[in-house]
Amino acid sequence: MPELPEVETTRRGIAPHCQGQHITRVTVRNGRLRWPVPDDLAARLEGQIIKSVDRRAKYLFLHLEGGAVIVHLGMSGSLRVITDDTPPLTHDHIELELQSGVILRFNDPRRFGCWLWADSPESHPLIASLGPEPLSADFNGPMLFRLSRSKQSPVKSFIMDNHIVVGVGNIYANEALFKAGIHPKRKAGRISLDRYHRLAEAIAETLSAAILMGGTTLRDFVNSDGKPGYFAQSLLVYGRAGEPCKECGTALKEIRMNNRSTVYCPRCQR
Repeated sequence: MPELPEVETTRRGIAPHCQGQHITRVTVRNGRLRWPVPDDLAARLEGQIIKSVDRRAKYLFLHLEGGAVIVHLGMSGSLRVITDDTPPLTHDHIELELQSGVILRFNDPRRFGCWLWADSPESHPLIASLGPEPLSADFNGPMLFRLSRSKQSPVKSFIMDNHIVVGVGNIYANEALFKAGIHPKRKAGRISLDRYHRLAEAIAETLSAAILMGGTTLRDFVNSDGKPGYFAQSLLVYGRAGEPCKECGTALKEIRMNNRSTVYCPRCQR
């Protein structure tokens, strides 16, 4: 599933091609996504100008006059900028043709993504209850400490809860907990303020690094698959079970938490 850095890289990849452009044609080849594409989507969008392309958590907003299209990439979706006559693929379900001749094409083999209209996207039910952005001033150690009091759930589950903070997916939770030296199964309510300071900093640092590395894939958004890769070459623990810890040399361990792979160092993380 595309995580926050991949969605942000997508936003940065498509924005220069879309912002300020008139939408001349909307084609919905298959509207049976996670939620049905509105029947009037084409009527709402055609003739409008895309004012900006923004992101909230893993959702993209295409802002138009009077509202926005909310786009989610789901489990397998991608957005591509098409500048030539490349024909649509089997799972290219939606496309926007712009006045410049560029086509923004949405591909989603598993159809878990969404394209929805919202008059006020921030108040939409999918968006309204989301926690703060992890790279914003609203996200910090004291906030995590306050929200964690009396929580009996593991800290990894706690920071992956989108009502607490958005965008900390499985890969980045593994990495941030390692950097902060916190065991993923430690109860969220038993972690000190000082350690939450370190964890908040580690989350922001990890996501920022992933976004920065994603920038090198911006060329992939034109006439290709539009899927930025994870920063695998920089992973400290995820996917490295059994290998030596890069800090102490101890063999990394892997457990399953909520059916997700969780890798940690039994010596560095307490």
